[in-house]
Amino acid sequence: MQRVCFLLKVRADRLDEYRERHAAVWPEMCEALSATGWHNYSLFLREDGLLVGYLETEDFAAAQAGMEATDVNARWQAEMAPFFESLDGARPDEAMKPLTEVFHLA
Repeated sequence: MQRVCFLLKVRADRLDEYRERHAAVWPEMCEALSATGWHNYSLFLREDGLLVGYLETEDFAAAQAGMEATDVNARWQAEMAPFFESLDGARPDEAMKPLTEVFHLA
């Protein structure tokens, strides 16, 4: 199982709404994530907007490609894009650049 961690930055003026949206993620989005290999997926949000994402998957590239092929992901990403800083024209899911794991205690 591959462990993946990534960072994004939520705009300071959108933190409350971002939390609200993630308190009620669309059921079809959750189903698509599970079906395409996203397991144990968590998001952590710091008060300054730093967002840390973590997931486990057999193949991150395949999991991303699976979501890319879904209609629900396209709709979700379009709605979420305005919440983030520094996407440089990319969708939030395209801006997920995995961090390099340097230590793991099993």
